Amino acid sequence: MDSFSRGDLVFDVRDSGPADGDPVVLLHGFPQDSSAFDRLSPALHSAGLRALAPDQRGYSPRARPEGRAAYRLRGLVDDVLALLDAAGLQNAHVVGHDWGGVVAWALAAWHPWRVRTLTALSVPHPAAMTQAMVHSDQALRSSYIGFFQLPLVPESVLLAGRGAVLRRLLRQGGLPADRVDEYVDRMREPGALTAALNWYRALPLSARTPVGVVRVPTLHVWGAADAFLGRAATEASREFVDAPYALEVLEDVNHWIPELAAERTAQLITAHVRTNG
Repeated sequence: MDSFSRGDLVFDVRDSGPADGDPVVLLHGFPQDSSAFDRLSPALHSAGLRALAPDQRGYSPRARPEGRAAYRLRGLVDDVLALLDAAGLQNAHVVGHDWGGVVAWALAAWHPWRVRTLTALSVPHPAAMTQAMVHSDQALRSSYIGFFQLPLVPESVLLAGRGAVLRRLLRQGGLPADRVDEYVDRMREPGALTAALNWYRALPLSARTPVGVVRVPTLHVWGAADAFLGRAATEASREFVDAPYALEVLEDVNHWIPELAAERTAQLITAHVRTNG
């Protein structure tokens, strides 16, 4: 499959690997797209796993509704359920990075029968994140989120000079240059950056529905050099999992785990799937 629909929205999806392999859904973050997993997916295929990587809401050009309310977490989770239904899958292993990780945590908590295993890359459980905002340096690490809440201003700043500011920030953050250029070019499409930022702008609306405890086998992979997500929230995540849980720390890796530690991460995912699937 190369696309699926939910109502009037049409999502692009990369469906790769053995068609009869155990399915693994790969959910990207900001400001990425499904190509974030291009270096990781082949290793999953080699292990006999099928990879389904959608361009999520706002990132697929035909699934870019207006207004922040359209980007509440509940709707983002329902998009993944629509993917599973379109693929004829009762359940799947789910991997999420950054914002995709938030969606993955919520999907596993709210619909555990659809999730065989959960792998969260970088991002902690949302409740652990909330705790850490009060009791650690996480609020400082996340200060950019307040800026993203502003209307119009973030788009003007980040896309100034044909996206020069966003390009510079991503390169300084350690992303490979080819990935930076592709992501920035996508964000320069009409309405794309506004849609991506609406995930952040919908946070006050999403907070009304707590994610809750996850009861599926969970692997949490965190890069110790992550500038955005600290150790406090990472280590507190185990408190919100009532199932087998493992934390793997990649000491020399920053936030961009799918691009920078693809082979090691694929090995961890494969072992997690084989052990708990």
